[in-house]
Amino acid sequence: MKIRAAVLNASPVAAPYALSKPMSIDEVELAPPGPGEVLVRVRAAGLCHSDLSVIDGNRPRPVPMVLGHEAAGEVVGTGPGVQDLKQGDRVIMVFVPSCGHCSPCSEGRPALCEPGNAANGIGELIGGGRRLSAGGKPVHHHVGVSAFAEYAVISRHSLVKIEADIPHEIAALFGCAVLTGVGAAVNTAKIRAGETVAVVGLGGVGLSALMGAAACGASRVIAVDLAQDKLAIARELGATDTFNAGDPGVVEAIRAATKGGVDHGLEMAGSVKALDLAYQITRRGGTTTTAGLANPAHTLSLSPVRLVGEERTLKGSYVGSCIPVRDIPRFIELYLRGKLPVDKLLTSTSGLDGINEGFDALNEGRTIRHVIRM
Repeated sequence: MKIRAAVLNASPVAAPYALSKPMSIDEVELAPPGPGEVLVRVRAAGLCHSDLSVIDGNRPRPVPMVLGHEAAGEVVGTGPGVQDLKQGDRVIMVFVPSCGHCSPCSEGRPALCEPGNAANGIGELIGGGRRLSAGGKPVHHHVGVSAFAEYAVISRHSLVKIEADIPHEIAALFGCAVLTGVGAAVNTAKIRAGETVAVVGLGGVGLSALMGAAACGASRVIAVDLAQDKLAIARELGATDTFNAGDPGVVEAIRAATKGGVDHGLEMAGSVKALDLAYQITRRGGTTTTAGLANPAHTLSLSPVRLVGEERTLKGSYVGSCIPVRDIPRFIELYLRGKLPVDKLLTSTSGLDGINEGFDALNEGRTIRHVIRM
């Protein structure tokens, strides 16, 4: 079938994107779903820094590629072997498919699925190959999803069925921002009631982590960012204290305010400088957790003596260390009960034709989540 999709034909591409137009709205061919695959009508897809990092070249991916990984939609049809989904079912897309059989999957760590990550890296579905093409030449999938399109063929392993009747543009946010941020707080950091937390970087993932920390019962939730408007939003979402990351004495100020540092420092900005800040404001014996994806060429310098002598822990978190089929319904339930006000992350919406302008807003920090409505 022929569909409209936003195709990235080259990378890196420089901003402003409204002028350089990295995302070309083209007609592409979508093949029918193969064994274990599902045809989904995409209803909403969020713009995320993980998409932006492919456009600007910080995370190289093969092109041409249809980007988009944070999305929700409805099942249109299924390929052979898919028996637990039917036409009309509502689904949220997950950007790491889980084969269920490799060592990480068998240990309950589907975010580290080896076949899934291998397929994502080369722009294929986990079942092998590509279902997108243009002019007779293959077009790559973005992390098994490629949601900036009217329809997508996706592995059953990349979909979570949901029962809740929530708006598609809100449901989409659970596929990345909420899954990654709340998951980092709940699953990776394992924040306990009464502990103190600082979140560095207040994009969609960072604000989700902040909501997760508040939902865990943290006694103090400190928000740290360069943008004053995001610090104001953080207070609405449960932050007890806010600090501007650009202040020269911010580390000393936070350590003084918390009598030596926080129990948990969470870095969500995708910046080595932000990760270093999060590490510096974590107390002796505390844990620093990062879900930010910095440029792969950048490195962090640590003192081994301090790491050992202070019994510090530094942890990475991918997909929020989540089991999506378990955690997405749980997080949606918390949203419905008012414990995770995810709707406050939604800043703006547009059609597919507004995608380049949406990426400008994201790149310039003018939006938390811009969602494309199909």
